[in-house]
Amino acid sequence: MGEESGRYNSLVISICLVAAVIAVYWPVYNYDFVKYDDDKYVTNNINIHSGPNLKCIRWAFTTGYFSYWHPVTWLSHALDCQLFGSWGGGHHLTNVLLHIANTLILFYVLMRMTGAVWPSAFVAAIFALHPLHVESVAWIAERKDVLSTFFLLLTMWAYVRYVESPQLKWYLAALILFAVGLMSKPMLVTLPFVLLLLDYWPLQRKFAWRLLIEKIPFFVCSLTVCTVTFLVQQSNEAMAVVETLEFKTRIGNAIVSYVAYIAKMIWPSRLAVFYPYSSRELSAVKIIICVLLLLLISICCIYTARRYRFFAVGWLWYLGTLVPVIGIVQVGVQAMADRYTYMTLTGLFIIIAWSAKEFVPKRRYRILALSAVAILVAYGITAARQAQYWKNSLTLFEHTIQVTKNNYAISFIYANSLTEAGRADEAAEVFNQSLDETIRIFNKSLAVKPDNAQAHDSLGCALSFSGKIPEAVEHFKLAIKYQPDYVSAYNNLAVALYRLGRNEEAIDYFRQALKIEPDYIKAYLGLAVIYNASQKYDEAVESLNKAIELDPTSIDAHEYLCTVLATIGKTDEAMKEARFVLTARPNDANMHRRLGILLERKGEIAEAIKSYRTALKINPNEVKTRFLLEAALKKQQAPQGEN
Repeated sequence: MGEESGRYNSLVISICLVAAVIAVYWPVYNYDFVKYDDDKYVTNNINIHSGPNLKCIRWAFTTGYFSYWHPVTWLSHALDCQLFGSWGGGHHLTNVLLHIANTLILFYVLMRMTGAVWPSAFVAAIFALHPLHVESVAWIAERKDVLSTFFLLLTMWAYVRYVESPQLKWYLAALILFAVGLMSKPMLVTLPFVLLLLDYWPLQRKFAWRLLIEKIPFFVCSLTVCTVTFLVQQSNEAMAVVETLEFKTRIGNAIVSYVAYIAKMIWPSRLAVFYPYSSRELSAVKIIICVLLLLLISICCIYTARRYRFFAVGWLWYLGTLVPVIGIVQVGVQAMADRYTYMTLTGLFIIIAWSAKEFVPKRRYRILALSAVAILVAYGITAARQAQYWKNSLTLFEHTIQVTKNNYAISFIYANSLTEAGRADEAAEVFNQSLDETIRIFNKSLAVKPDNAQAHDSLGCALSFSGKIPEAVEHFKLAIKYQPDYVSAYNNLAVALYRLGRNEEAIDYFRQALKIEPDYIKAYLGLAVIYNASQKYDEAVESLNKAIELDPTSIDAHEYLCTVLATIGKTDEAMKEARFVLTARPNDANMHRRLGILLERKGEIAEAIKSYRTALKINPNEVKTRFLLEAALKKQQAPQGEN
């Protein structure tokens, strides 16, 4: 009877967990892609558009595209493209389904390890509903979070089965699932340490060298993926920010972030897709207070663990799993990120749930249950509100700018989104503000480290955007002086010189960039621009064909080749390139308009009208397209022989 009751409770809890996730995330079926990595991961990534075929699989396992090696994640996106095409809602729903699966597996794994139903249910529920987890679920590009966690939890499940029944099949299952998880996101490299923590509690295995030896294959997998990830990110300059931030700054930010994540766990407010670095918020006093607080919590947890082991396990789980993304080895320019808490906060959730079980008297359980429900409802409502900001790019960026200060990185993207939405005046204002802040930040960085090549290059880009081209040129030259093999600085310098009308110098620097890195596509694109402007069309086509040879999926190369071919009257070839671009960017209103112009040139008026109407459906405010459509309609209605 008791066993049947337990199964009934588990089933009811599972249904409630699924219903809770659906209640928060059901609107995402109607959400779009956002122009913040979704374009690079999915909409503009033509490598995955045909689905997970052999070519796609080969690409997924060999590419370092976008500074990551996570082939399983690429294949999951490819499968979504095959199933849902360009319907963003379908891609969102896959994330939600994975989040539901993660919630249920977490519940059953904890329950199997501990035998405690209600604490396990609370941990799973708060995992399902916490607002900090919205970013991982509602952001298509963060598929790697929910997917890698899915395999992490399955690894834990297989490992628990192995501990219960030490058979080779369970051990191999855990190892294989772990390897697949690492190929979804390398953040899982700390899982072997988590397995050791689980040995301590709740599995309570007696310490022996065998426990360490059986983890060796797991550590080998972690080390291998760490090495691959480091090489990929280094080759793609994803770690260039390490040079622009002093080590002490990164350490200080890491310490403050550990405490900030706890604060946001308790009171999840002002959540944003991007938190910029702010030296003003890294004062020595704040860092010291955070150090003391972390030390105090650590001492308390270790001391209390003599009787209640879950304190040490939960706390070390939190500290350890955050290490790969805490920013000591910095990838990207964010100070912290909500998505990094997706699995790391589980350790703290465990402390909270089992503390309630151990320290709250049974006669107070009703009050405890009501309090837990109230907390979960509050988090669920907040998460649902947070999820709404992911409806489209404009809502996401507007919210981010409202809740953060001096967010120059998002301001740039927001300005571009406003421009595409026909709000040019607002875009210009946002763009100018972000430029001023960017210039201030990098000038401050150079005051500390004048020979920082990355800072000179970044400052040069900001100055170039703001129209201060001569100043930008000087900073690009300083970047090259301090780092002679800095290929992007050569490229940026060439672009700046071209804007000053110094074409021969620009060509020379593009060629120098190609000497350093013969496969540097941006240099070929830059040369094509100059050749086209100089009416050297054959040279422009040659440069673009070289770029396409190096990367057949380069949308920029195909788009510009369309422009050059149209200029020299090769209409059929230009139309082929336009259609290629539209396979990757079906919502590109400008390219639909250009295809319409080419179709008109071929005399295919009806097809041209369709292209113009598609462009206007995407961007109804485009006056030029409307004029072309009206002219094409008149041409279609005119008697034959009359123009």
